[in-house]
Amino acid sequence: MSNLVSNEIILEPEDNKRLSVLCGPFDDNIKQIERRLGVEITYRSNAFKVLGDAQQAEGAAELLKQLYIETQPLKGQPVELTPEQVHLAIQESKVLEQDNDAARPGKEVNIKTKRGVIKPRNPNQGQYVANIVNHDITFGIGPAGTGKTYLAVAAAVDALERQEVRRILLTRPAVEAGEKLGFLPGDLSQKVDPYLRPLYDALFEMLGFEKVEKLMERNVIEVAPLAYMRGRTLNDAFIILDESQNTTTEQMKMFLTRIGFNSKTVITGDITQIDLPRGARSGLRHAIEVLKNVNDISFNFFTATDVVRHPVVARIVQAYERHDAEQEALQQARREEARQAAAAKDAADKDAS
Repeated sequence: MSNLVSNEIILEPEDNKRLSVLCGPFDDNIKQIERRLGVEITYRSNAFKVLGDAQQAEGAAELLKQLYIETQPLKGQPVELTPEQVHLAIQESKVLEQDNDAARPGKEVNIKTKRGVIKPRNPNQGQYVANIVNHDITFGIGPAGTGKTYLAVAAAVDALERQEVRRILLTRPAVEAGEKLGFLPGDLSQKVDPYLRPLYDALFEMLGFEKVEKLMERNVIEVAPLAYMRGRTLNDAFIILDESQNTTTEQMKMFLTRIGFNSKTVITGDITQIDLPRGARSGLRHAIEVLKNVNDISFNFFTATDVVRHPVVARIVQAYERHDAEQEALQQARREEARQAAAAKDAADKDAS
């Protein structure tokens, strides 16, 4: 951190019960403030010291004072502070907005992992990463090979290692790509692993196989099919929904309403590769229409020019796009011809009558 300062405050009046409520069980409230604001907080009795960037340290100190006020006793007992109240207090304090220079749109944002720095390869990817940093919910929509899932996993790993979140949750709908695979042998994990393999691959590349295995054993990283999200509320988590074009509208709504406090969500998908049964509407297509004007949600649309795989992949995507455009134009022309023929027939029928 640049411009590192130490900010010391005394919380008055000294009250051990109120101080205990302020800090939370096992200092959870203090740890949440540290993670969110990038500061280090130490205390002894009612004397607190905040170490960090000048603006963040000052903001965290003011936040502690405000939260301490909120614990003022009611009927002789201090008012409890929930993690949700601490989260909302951080949001309302506007301290986070002071530290967004590095992630403003148009400015390059790099992602640091233990395997090295991951840099966006083009302006669209750069905007995508900046939006992930700045928004609670980010949609990455576009063809294969544009880095949607890879960059999302990298951002999740970065957030976990900087202790901005406590866990990573990766999910996708278990829909076959145009094939009926039938019965799959093995336990639940072995049954869904084939669908989740791209997410595993990105994790292994960034963290290494052994560390991923250890984090999964401790449930710090969880990889699960979308169906297992129902009924859950996900706080302090970085959540990635991959292949979201294969969600139904009901599944997408269910997933979006699972998001809890201090959670960040990235939803990726390619609306040109929908594998849902005929007649089922894609939850991703529906979400684009419904959520386009909702604050704190960003939409990033990638094209064939953003493909960073083998150059032939970009040409394949472009060829399909041209073909689809030609077919759409042809169908539009046929509909217009049919409309004109129907109009001419109606006119002829009226003249005859």
